[in-house]
Amino acid sequence: MRFDIFTLFPEVFPSYLDASILHRAREMGHLQVNVHNIREWATDKHQVTDEPPYGGGGGMVMKPEPIFAAVEDVLGRPPVCPVILLTPQGEPLNQTRAAALAEHPHLALIAGHYEGVDERVREHLVSEELSIGDYVLTGGELPALVLIDVLTRLIPGVLGDPQAAANDSHASGLLEYPHYTRPESFRGWQVPEILRSGHHARIERWRRNQALKRTRERRPDLLEDLDLTQEDREFLDSLERNDQSG
Repeated sequence: MRFDIFTLFPEVFPSYLDASILHRAREMGHLQVNVHNIREWATDKHQVTDEPPYGGGGGMVMKPEPIFAAVEDVLGRPPVCPVILLTPQGEPLNQTRAAALAEHPHLALIAGHYEGVDERVREHLVSEELSIGDYVLTGGELPALVLIDVLTRLIPGVLGDPQAAANDSHASGLLEYPHYTRPESFRGWQVPEILRSGHHARIERWRRNQALKRTRERRPDLLEDLDLTQEDREFLDSLERNDQSG
């Protein structure tokens, strides 16, 4: 999968891209990330990429000319792939949206900064806008890295275990079940006996129940649209009865 990132701060990206799973994915050829400095397409000697907004107000707005020039020079006119603007005004990123985006072999990301980008970028260049949460960051660089990380995990062959991504929180609609590793006993706290039993069917049911329990406790809203089995419903009903009796 290829990403082309357009940013005013390219120095933000190398350390994260050169570590852990993203580094391995790049080495294996599953991931290609090209970072482009928008300032290089500014036409004045000072490489100005932002101006005060028309109508007054605080802050600066990213100019349209360098952004259009950068994207079209790298990706053509019109661009050969979807162009995504990272902005708090965008559609919230979730696992379902990520799975759809992962179907694209090539994506372009624009990292906004300051007060944002000239509206003409949104209207005439961007394919869609994405947000990673209802809060405001200094720029779109961190959201761009978040999006790359999320999508890279969905590329076949990147994770050692083919089922790893499918078991992640939100991938199935539930939060992930608890994990334990050695030692078996730590400060008197024991690993649940079921996980040491070697009975795979019982372990899978325990994990499913724990995921249901954790989701009910922390994100009950996720259960509303989930396709639950009869066994799932009976387990949730038993939790409800326990709460009422307690």
